[in-house]
Amino acid sequence: MSNQSSHLAFVFPGQGSQSVGMLADLAAHYPSVKQTFARASDALGKDLWRIVSEDPDKELDQTHNTQPIMLAAGVAAWEVWCQHSPLRPAWMAGHSLGEYTALVCAGALQFEEAIKLVALRGRLMQEAVPAGVGAMAAILGLDDDEVVALCAEVAGGEVVAAVNFNTPGQVVIAGHAAAVTRAMVAAKAKGAKRALPLPVSVPSHCALMQPAAIKLGEALMDVAVSVPNVELIHNVDIESHKDVGDIKAILVEQLYKPVRWVETVSYLQQQEVSCIVECGPGKVLLGLNKRIAKHLDHFALYDAETLEELLEAQALEVSYDD
Repeated sequence: MSNQSSHLAFVFPGQGSQSVGMLADLAAHYPSVKQTFARASDALGKDLWRIVSEDPDKELDQTHNTQPIMLAAGVAAWEVWCQHSPLRPAWMAGHSLGEYTALVCAGALQFEEAIKLVALRGRLMQEAVPAGVGAMAAILGLDDDEVVALCAEVAGGEVVAAVNFNTPGQVVIAGHAAAVTRAMVAAKAKGAKRALPLPVSVPSHCALMQPAAIKLGEALMDVAVSVPNVELIHNVDIESHKDVGDIKAILVEQLYKPVRWVETVSYLQQQEVSCIVECGPGKVLLGLNKRIAKHLDHFALYDAETLEELLEAQALEVSYDD
């Protein structure tokens, strides 16, 4: 019998958290990790675990590979948790691509179908903006409103916009490469601590992704989506949706609208969530979450040691929800 905890939220990382060798320790202890990757590999007709483990042809960072690999990794970590604990979160969210992982773990998307869908999503995103045309950068040390305003000031007929509100004082911008460069210069002039170009080939979550969004919407028409079995908070509107049509529409909008992560975590905090777990490779969200909701308990789940830490902590919490 599973026990859903209203105090527990699981969140899933997106693109940018991938690394060669990720989940190796978890896979060494729990055979289900490689089994999950085998299912994903069969769905796409390519060996995703080999790419993760060895990356022989530098394929891991290619968007159409990164997206299904990150989804498989998040689901694999979730399945290990489910095998070892009866406790289930009442809340889920995912950062950008991680929202698809959350939908799978919440029973709303079938795993193999989601793997194919995010591989297509990655291809559509890359096709929408040829390599070198778009760019992304992180702006550190300015208020959100300042970044939004300076993007509008320097756009000059091109696209540049604030697209990831990751923590207070950390905003990612995206758009045409030249406009992003102008915005970085303007940000430094306004007193930004840093303005860093990001090593990505696709300018995610800005208006340049609208052609990809249209094609993704067409593909979603043939995808079966169910109502999630938890409250799943979406990046676009900070709401949980029970209408399947609304969920599909949100996934289309998500491609060209900002990731409102600060608001997502703040919303979870307002719902009396006391513990947020990043489920999947790396600790990117763990770092963000700690800065947004300082007094909550924060965990990451990506290897045997972090699993044990989380199991011990949650064993103490179960009594609160009896």
